[in-house]
Amino acid sequence: MTENAFLLNLAARYGTPLYAYDLPAVRRAAAALRSDLPAGSRILYSVKANPHPLLIETLRTEGCEAEVSSVGELAVAIAAGHAPERVLYSGPGKSPSDLRTALASGVRTFSVESVTDRQRLDALAQDADVRCDYLVRLNGPAGSVHGSLRMSGSASAFGADVADMEALRALLTVRSRTRPIGLHTFFATNIGNEDSLIAEFQQAVRTVSEVCRETEFVPHMIDLGGGFPAPQAAPGGVTRHPRLASAVEGALDAHLVTRRTSGVEIAFESGRYLVGAAGTLITEVLDVKRSRGRTFAVLDTGVNALGGMSGLGRLMAPQARPYRLAPAPTRDVPSGDEPCPVTLVGPLCTPLDVLNRSVDLGEVRVGDLLAVPNVGAYGLTASLVGFLSHPLPTEIVHDGGTVVAARRLALAEVHL
Repeated sequence: MTENAFLLNLAARYGTPLYAYDLPAVRRAAAALRSDLPAGSRILYSVKANPHPLLIETLRTEGCEAEVSSVGELAVAIAAGHAPERVLYSGPGKSPSDLRTALASGVRTFSVESVTDRQRLDALAQDADVRCDYLVRLNGPAGSVHGSLRMSGSASAFGADVADMEALRALLTVRSRTRPIGLHTFFATNIGNEDSLIAEFQQAVRTVSEVCRETEFVPHMIDLGGGFPAPQAAPGGVTRHPRLASAVEGALDAHLVTRRTSGVEIAFESGRYLVGAAGTLITEVLDVKRSRGRTFAVLDTGVNALGGMSGLGRLMAPQARPYRLAPAPTRDVPSGDEPCPVTLVGPLCTPLDVLNRSVDLGEVRVGDLLAVPNVGAYGLTASLVGFLSHPLPTEIVHDGGTVVAARRLALAEVHL
């Protein structure tokens, strides 16, 4: 059975809108990333990209560990089999409640972003009568400007400024219940080409080296972050980086000359690269209409299920590029007449519900099924799922042509 035929069967069985996640694609991406990184690198899956339990579990079996930024992500990671003491808990705003839950769950490694963050962790570890380790996240100079979302290299809520060595020295001092074990960088997401990616990691290594030299800190772990690119809601495959491993190893050897003999652990993070290609969103055309010289195709899903933060002018411009999975069952239905660029809109009562303002799909008719590829990362759970209270899409996980899980998330009422 072809991939299109399989997706059509899913749509017939479960209805639309529907997310389909392909586990073999996850495994291929994990293998590709591992082969492109320095040997022995630790890979952390950024659960925020897609918290579906089976994706997390599959990546765990492929040797990827978990990086989480909330107690919800932590709970899913533990349920998927991750040992809590190996989970990295990060984020710029960890509340006392978050930290208490993480410590009680067994998390023992955190990424701290400020003196206040570290002080809170130390006090709560003392209350819980436990000891834990942490990385200090750095906000240093950037090596490139080719990321889709910059996290560092300018004024930012993320990390401790490298220019403030006094604060860094305080952060890199052992306290009663907490111990600094390493440094953490993350400059940008979805860095567009290998040269830019290499430049980012080389700059990250230089920044780490400078901090270690100025503070006389000896790290046990260095988390260089991520930024590995992948197409989003558009055709394309997983990008390979054949020069990356040697370039990063060269930078590490040049700037951290004792790292091979000291046994420092090198880690990387990825979300989009690991699961992006695994996801496809199937949607049906509900209406086709002409308005003042433009053709609009109204779909049964929109920013409530895909790239919803674009409705706030953030994260993702409306640029989904689907392909026709199947024509309408009967051709005796309204169309846009002559083939022309189409504006894809969703069912929400807002002009912000746009997935693409101009895309060529040929002749579009009511009942056509469209497939949006490469939406396994930052798809459903990065969207405005509560806006207008539409049911959420069904999520299907398949492995080698077999459906292994089917679910639909729903917003829940909690009475206090």
